[in-house]
Amino acid sequence: MAKTAYLFAGQGAQTLGMGQDLYREEPSYRQTVTQASDILGINLADPEVAAAPENTQVAILTMSYGIWRLIAPTAATPVGLVGLSLGEYSALVAAGSLSFEDGLRLVADRSRYMAAAGHETPGKMAAVLTDQQTIVQELCDKIDGVYIANYNTLNQLVVGGTPEAVKQLKQALKDHKIRVVPLKVAVSSHTPLMASASEKLGQRLETVAFTAPKWPVWSNTTGQPFAVEHLAATLVDQLVAPTHFYDDFRGLTAAGADQFVEIGPGHVLSGFAKQIAPAAKRYQINDMTTLNAVRSELGW
Repeated sequence: MAKTAYLFAGQGAQTLGMGQDLYREEPSYRQTVTQASDILGINLADPEVAAAPENTQVAILTMSYGIWRLIAPTAATPVGLVGLSLGEYSALVAAGSLSFEDGLRLVADRSRYMAAAGHETPGKMAAVLTDQQTIVQELCDKIDGVYIANYNTLNQLVVGGTPEAVKQLKQALKDHKIRVVPLKVAVSSHTPLMASASEKLGQRLETVAFTAPKWPVWSNTTGQPFAVEHLAATLVDQLVAPTHFYDDFRGLTAAGADQFVEIGPGHVLSGFAKQIAPAAKRYQINDMTTLNAVRSELGW
């Protein structure tokens, strides 16, 4: 029997109108969106409201948890869960380590802290498509203000930093014939440019009570399952430290996972999974079509 792990989408995968068919056709999903809207005082059922930059993070959390609530009663018991960056909060809520209400309010504040840090210190990010990660690190070390932010697969990194530093790095990578794809973001997540946001998040997390997750939730920051006693500190570090999705994914496969279900908008993490473990079964749930396909094929 297949052993299933769940992947929770991060920021950047959102689309205008995401989840609208689920909202129309699935009462449980609609209840989750209504609950989130009441808690936050905004109408997340309105696609334009959900797509506003200041609401993107809470919209993704709401969609992801809404899908999880739909499938949880009949879905396979998780070997583990992992979310990319923001997706960690969705995974922690799904695993019962954090209530949905606390998660929403926390993510709303996290979003504000990140936006403020980006306003104070604007940043740029870019995907680097290469297996020559040592070269990328060496070049980052030579240029002040640019850092590796995401270790997604053995063939893809994301770098971030000040606009000028990222510009210099892009030219240096081009000189090495390494492909770079600019990302449409105004902040440099998972780099020291998020220091002020990290500090504010640390203060905010002093008001949050975590419980041990029902299943292992893997941390992007440590490459290991979250330990409840260090959970808050790890989430604080997450804003200024690189993510290690590759290490998390390999940890899940070492734990026996051979089937992966991505929850939330898009299919970015399924794409990473295909690169890392091509033989593993991969599914996404982000609309009625994919939900019904999973229900049919997996018997959920």
